[in-house]
Amino acid sequence: MISYDACLMTHRIAVIGGDGIGPEVTVEALKVIRAVGVDITTTDFDLGGARYLRDGEILSDATLNQLRGFDAILLGAVGTPDVPPGLIERGLLLKMRFELDLYINQRPFIGTAPGHTEAHDFVVIRENTEGPYVGEGGVLRKGTLNEVATQGSVNTRMGVERCIRYAFELASSRARKHVTLVHKTNVLTFAGDLWQRAFDIVAAEYPNVGTAYNHVDAACIYFVQDPQRYDVIVTDNLFGDILTDLGGAVSGGIGLASSANLNPARTGPSMFEPVHGSAPDIVGTGRANPTAAILSAALMLDFLGESAAADRVRAACADPVSGSTSQIADSIAAKLAR
Repeated sequence: MISYDACLMTHRIAVIGGDGIGPEVTVEALKVIRAVGVDITTTDFDLGGARYLRDGEILSDATLNQLRGFDAILLGAVGTPDVPPGLIERGLLLKMRFELDLYINQRPFIGTAPGHTEAHDFVVIRENTEGPYVGEGGVLRKGTLNEVATQGSVNTRMGVERCIRYAFELASSRARKHVTLVHKTNVLTFAGDLWQRAFDIVAAEYPNVGTAYNHVDAACIYFVQDPQRYDVIVTDNLFGDILTDLGGAVSGGIGLASSANLNPARTGPSMFEPVHGSAPDIVGTGRANPTAAILSAALMLDFLGESAAADRVRAACADPVSGSTSQIADSIAAKLAR
């Protein structure tokens, strides 16, 4: 039998630098991937706010079909002040999540929260393709004093259960082996009931994994006061969106937070991106920290089967590095060359 390590494997990566500092941090992340010795080929895709302003392209079906042929997608950041808010997010990011079935959003948080001496190490698993973000709802009498707007949350048994199962599988591979469901079951009695029942059903299949439940408002308090209590958190799309920003804030800042948008079934490429925005005010200044992009690339290496290389990258990022955008990446790359 030929071992995986003995195989020469080249990974095909689609690179969407995007807007603002996105291209700057993505270049540095690719530098680090190559420094750790992983063989990749890259193809750049010009997508984002700047592209939309130039010719109206956000993400055409033809481009989406091209992306399907890659092993993974590495994204920098998208968005520009000249484009109406939400247009690029819905037309590019959400479209990729829905069309490529990136139903898991995975964000790790390792750090020491302000006011704490003990470090935390937890992961938030967010359902990524359902909930309020699917666009169910509408408006009546828009612009009048009698306007009515509705926004529904779509939750399916399939979507909820596959997300919860992924969280339990992940917890099974971690030392503490614990999953916390976060929702608002006391008020959102229909969606919350579905989540709780699916959670209980899946939990019964993992007797070695401990469980807990928190209302989302309580979880926000615990993130600040006692983040060490958590190992793996599983939650819905909206709550996960909010909690992961707070998780970044208590783990060194959202500018250092990484994320993975995963298709665990591998019917298409998964997408990896730093959580931070495009920060157009610091473009070209060298002030953008590429660490979040580098850590997102490490998550990509994990998913591509390059876990040893991913661990080396994370270890090289463990100690904070100061300097310009390129200097930080050069320092991390130098550690990998030793």
